Amino acid sequence: MDGCYVLKTDLAQAVAAKETIHARYKDLALVEGAFRTSKTVNLELRPIHVRLASRTRGHAFVVMLAYRIIQELARHWRHLDLTVQEGLDQLASLCLTEIRIPNQPPSYQLPTPRDSVQRLLEAAAINLPTKILPRKSAVSTKTKLTTRRK
Repeated sequence: MDGCYVLKTDLAQAVAAKETIHARYKDLALVEGAFRTSKTVNLELRPIHVRLASRTRGHAFVVMLAYRIIQELARHWRHLDLTVQEGLDQLASLCLTEIRIPNQPPSYQLPTPRDSVQRLLEAAAINLPTKILPRKSAVSTKTKLTTRRK
């Protein structure tokens, strides 16, 4: 009986054929894979401590959006014979060069990527800019929450 199983449903055969029921059962493996991916290092949908439902929904939305990006990268990189994680590890070598000249604002430039990274970018149809303009405003990601806590 190794590899044999029985699926039982309350659907009438006129509503769903046995092939359809079997196919939907097999789709569960895709759902389980998606949950497994969403809990990995790439996405880290883990319990977070937020107090507002809107922030919990926002966190889940961002993770699902990231999962969709991972699916797209997997589709684009399939012919390169590497996993999304391996591709992301290669992309991590991309860096931004800051050019500072005295008495002038800094300038930023992306160096030409290595051949392996360039293949990843081309496969995903991504064109990197050669220069990045400096921002005039400072961005801070840390917020003091003490004023909002009760």
